This record gives sequence, structure tokens and C-alpha cells, in this order.
Amino acid sequence: MSVDNMKIGDLARRAGVSQRTIHYYERLGLISPVAREGASHRLYEEEAFARLEKIAALKRLGLSLEEIQQVIDMYFADADTHLQGKQKVIDILKGQLSKVDVQLGELSEFRRDLIQNIQHMEHLYDDAVPDKRA
Repeated sequence: MSVDNMKIGDLARRAGVSQRTIHYYERLGLISPVAREGASHRLYEEEAFARLEKIAALKRLGLSLEEIQQVIDMYFADADTHLQGKQKVIDILKGQLSKVDVQLGELSEFRRDLIQNIQHMEHLYDDAVPDKRA
């Protein structure tokens, strides 16, 4: 094993993810081992750790794994491609913002309807309660 290479357990501990997560990300093509040691031990380079950190950062921004698949390789390419990756993330985030704006409008309308329904039900309740002043 090269000094620069890590086994999956070491990578998982260092990145704060499970080995199962690493296997899943491999199936999605988000990371890949550089080599295998013997029959089954995967070996990873430092880039795999960097990719896991980038995946975590993009997830915190709200990107789905599908969206991350679209941009992750751009972050680990030449400078021009790296900028394209950032622009793609910006575009995705703007799309998310538009969706949130629509949802906020819908929630605001729903809130107004709830207030009207509450007021209507309170009025019906008040009319049905016998006068307690007697």
C-alpha cells in the first residue's frame, strides 16, 4: 500500500462517513478507488477524501446526489472546467430559490386560508355557546 493510499475504513473514519456510504457513492460514480490491494481491499488516494468533502459541502447547500453527479467531476478538472462546475452549482441553487419562492407564496396563501377558517369557526362557536352573562 502506498503511503498516499488509504483503505476504505481509514477513508471513512477520516471523512466522517460510513463504509456503506462510500460504496454507495462508488456505485453512483462520485468517487472511485485507485487500486485494490489483494482480492478485496479498495485503496483510495487523497482525491477521494477531497471528493467526499466536496460532496458533503454540496449536500449542505441543498444539492441532491443526482445534481452532485452533474458537477462533481468539474471540481476536480482544470481551472476552466472548475469554474463551469461552480456556475452549474449557482444555476442549480437559483433553481432551488425559485422553487422556494413558489412554495413560500403557496404557504402564505395557505396561512391566509387557515386564518379565515379559524375566524369563521370561532364565530360559529361563539354563536353556538349560550350567553354566560346570566
